[in-house]
Amino acid sequence: MRVVVCTVVHHPADARIFYREIQALLDAGHDVTYIAPHGEQSATVRDEHQGHQERERVSAGPAAVTTEPGAPRGTLRTVTIPRASGRHRLGPLRAARAAMAAQAAAADLLLVHDPELLLALPPKGKRPPTVWDVHEDTAAALTTKAWLPAWLRPVAAGGVISAEHLAERRLHLILAEDGYSARFAETHPVVPNTAYVPETAAPPSGPRRVIYVGHLSPDRGSAEMTELGRLLKPHGIAVDLIGPADAAAKAHIEAAGDAVTWHGFVPNADALRMVDGALAGLSLLQDEANFRHSMPTKVAEYMARAVPVVTTPLPLAVDLVQAADCGFVVPFNDPPAAAEAVLKLDADPGLRTKLGLRAHDYAQANLAWPPRAAAFVAQLETWASAGH
Repeated sequence: MRVVVCTVVHHPADARIFYREIQALLDAGHDVTYIAPHGEQSATVRDEHQGHQERERVSAGPAAVTTEPGAPRGTLRTVTIPRASGRHRLGPLRAARAAMAAQAAAADLLLVHDPELLLALPPKGKRPPTVWDVHEDTAAALTTKAWLPAWLRPVAAGGVISAEHLAERRLHLILAEDGYSARFAETHPVVPNTAYVPETAAPPSGPRRVIYVGHLSPDRGSAEMTELGRLLKPHGIAVDLIGPADAAAKAHIEAAGDAVTWHGFVPNADALRMVDGALAGLSLLQDEANFRHSMPTKVAEYMARAVPVVTTPLPLAVDLVQAADCGFVVPFNDPPAAAEAVLKLDADPGLRTKLGLRAHDYAQANLAWPPRAAAFVAQLETWASAGH
């Protein structure tokens, strides 16, 4: 199967798009042409693809995608387009439209990852079966976009809802969360953001630190985490922040000085290895509509690395942490409560180890990506073979 994958918004090494879905397709022997803003960090995608078979051993679970020794993997080609960000979207969307038109004609399936791309698809008669992977509640997410004027956000949200209804009638849909189903009239497959789970749990190790992996912005707790850094610094505990940051988050980080360490974007596989051994993984997201129906992927990733979780009381994060009994739930906008949780873990190594092992055990049983990878690939194969 020849699959064209396109994003104009996400980093080319996005964990869901590249590290999970594209790797699953390649492992199953399918060829992928990946249209993305590779100019930002093109070597990341090539290097991670080349090193995929050397990745640490992970728990596969039942029904996982398997590759027999010597079985051919698919080939990966990349096509570079500019990235759409803020109000600078028209040029990148034109580039994405041209790239998809050029690449999709000979493909068996087109997989797009951004709602913006719904406006740039090739005409129906000139593209293969097309799938939109719905990553988030886009209409709700617009309420946190600083680049969009406040008066325009409700109008844009209404436009997004209309576009979703139109897309449902014309495309195949995959949802990242069960909670997104209520937005659509039909039932669509859910491919959740789970994790690669190492076979063995890494013990606490390295400098005393807590860690955050993901995009950094005020709605994702950048102010709370920098304040947490100030509170923990006198105790000798570091706060490591991994991920790209928007302008407001960068201002929070700069104001915090050496109370936090910001690593910027790190490819997902490397970022998760940096999580190993930490006192806790942070998920101090705000109470925003877009987050209430979503399970923060970072929570599953911390658990997979046997690291206790400190999270705000978003429903799905609470359900996960309580089901595994592997961390602390702290109030929104309360860095002192987060600091208290971290200091408990620091003061009691046995508790830190126990919660980490519970997290890893739960992740092995319930959060491993390979079984989901098999279902994801099989669904795309079905749609491609149906030819519509």
